[in-house]
Order: sequence, then structure tokens, then C-alpha cells
Amino acid sequence: MSQLDDLKTAIKSRLGDLECVIGWEQGYDPLHATPLFIRSEADLDRLIIGPLAVHNLATYLTGWKGKKVGVVVKGCDSKSVIELLNEKLVSRDDVVIFGLCCDGVVSQRKIRKALPADPGFVESVEIGADSLKVTVAGQAATLRLADVQADKCLVCDTPDAIVSDFLIGKAHTPAPAPSLKCQDEFEAKSDAEKFAFWQETMGRCIRCYACRNACPMCVCRDYCIATSREPLWVSQENLPSENMMFQMIHVSHLAGRCTECGECERACPVDIPLMLLRRYMNKQVKDVFQHEAGKALDQTPPLLTFKVEEERINERGW
Repeated sequence: MSQLDDLKTAIKSRLGDLECVIGWEQGYDPLHATPLFIRSEADLDRLIIGPLAVHNLATYLTGWKGKKVGVVVKGCDSKSVIELLNEKLVSRDDVVIFGLCCDGVVSQRKIRKALPADPGFVESVEIGADSLKVTVAGQAATLRLADVQADKCLVCDTPDAIVSDFLIGKAHTPAPAPSLKCQDEFEAKSDAEKFAFWQETMGRCIRCYACRNACPMCVCRDYCIATSREPLWVSQENLPSENMMFQMIHVSHLAGRCTECGECERACPVDIPLMLLRRYMNKQVKDVFQHEAGKALDQTPPLLTFKVEEERINERGW
């Protein structure tokens, strides 16, 4: 049987015990997938997996807290589930995890740049072993999957779900690249160049909060500091400085918690490269605290605990 058939069989075996199982189905056109909430066997006919199944479905788990649900996760998504479990934001007894051995997903931003016409007119998509044939506005374009793969897949060291009740597919031997070219190029910039970059980039921000809403670890939306008026941390003015202030608050709240799933960047309607900030923050957390979010159960994020003396911080030898 195919990986999809195996997944459907596994879900069918547990469907009667669950409120729903969260997976993916085809979205508004052949190029996009969208979350699918499976409540009956008939819904399984719409289930899809593969390189277009990009969304991190762990984002929905806190909305189902207290109810027994299933979720389909790729390797990177499973790190978010682990982090939610570690922070007691969901209960392991309430979640049935259908883990996939993932071959990578696409970046819609890269696809848009590679297509010969506006991707709003996609007519058909054919997924091959190593290619994606997209017909858009009557023109066919064959794209190498390696060329349009999401950045997170290029450095992924967890292609298979780390924690699962069912593991579907053939296990991989990960061989990630040491770093991303775009990250290295950004960090090589001078402070003045970085400031100019963010001034221009944050000028595009429309403060829609899609990045916050798509983040699986951003769980305090009703009490978000961005909407607080007492105290007033961020104004409603659409200025680069205010937009950057919100992003820096978001990044600081994710310190030691971000699993680099890339949902914030994927959801951004104006293509702001938000992962440049998240990856840099995670490098500092790893260097100082030797911690990587979502890699193991029963770990406490370093900024959610307290030590009088941190082992790798020289507080008294100034």
C-alpha cells in the first residue's frame, strides 16, 4: 500500500475514539492544500499528503484542549507537538499522533517566483518523483522540487516524526546542511545594513498578525501584548518601528520555544523573511543554554525556569 493508504488505515482504526483527526485536503486550487478536519470515514476520501501539505497542524491542538483528537504531523511538526506537551499546553492522553516520514514540502513563495504567470490562475498540478509540473494561465512549467523546497527542509534533521502513535512511511537518514545561505548572508551584513534591511522590510508589514495566528507556540492571543492598552507597548500606527517592535516582542516570547516550523513566514501575505529573526534567536539560545526546542519530551524551555547561577553565563566575572 502507499503511504497515503497506510495513513488512512491508521486513522480509520482510531476514528471512533476521537472528536476528529486533523489532516490536509486540496485547497482552493490544485497548488494549495488546506487543513482537513476528519470526523467520518467519508472525510478520508479528501485526505492528501505530499509536498503541498505544508501547514503545521499542531497549531490547532490548543483549540481542542480537553477533547481527544488526532493530528497528522511531519517531522518538523512533531517538534511543535513535543513543545506543547512539555509546556503542559496539551495533554498526551488527549492526542493521537499520526506521524509521517516526510520527503520535504514546497515553498509557495519560491513557486510564485518560478512560475511564468500569476499563480492565481493555476489550472493543474502534477507531482512527480522529483518535479512539480504546474499549468498556469495556459502555460506549463516544470519545476524541480529541490529548487522550490522550503528553506526549513534544506537544513532539516528530523524528517520523520519524533513522537507518534503511528509512524507512516519509510524512515530517513537525515543529512542536513550546516546552515542556510540566506541566513549566513544576512548575518554577515553590518549593523547599518541590517537596520536598513529591516526598515525597508517592516515598511511592507500590514500588521495582520497572520504570523502570530499561524504560530503553534503563540497561545495567548486573547491577551496578546500587541492588543494591550494598559500598558501600551505597541501602537496601531503602521510604521516600520512599531512593526519591528511587535516582531521583537514575538521573538522574545518564543525564545527557547520556537521549533522553526516556518509557519509565521509561510502565512505572511507580504513575504517578510521572519525566520531570519527566529533562527538567529535560536542560535543564541542553543549557544547559551544548550537547548533546542521540541527535540525531546520532558524538557523545560530555559526561559521558563530559573537558576541562581547559569552554567554558561558569566554573571560575576565582569
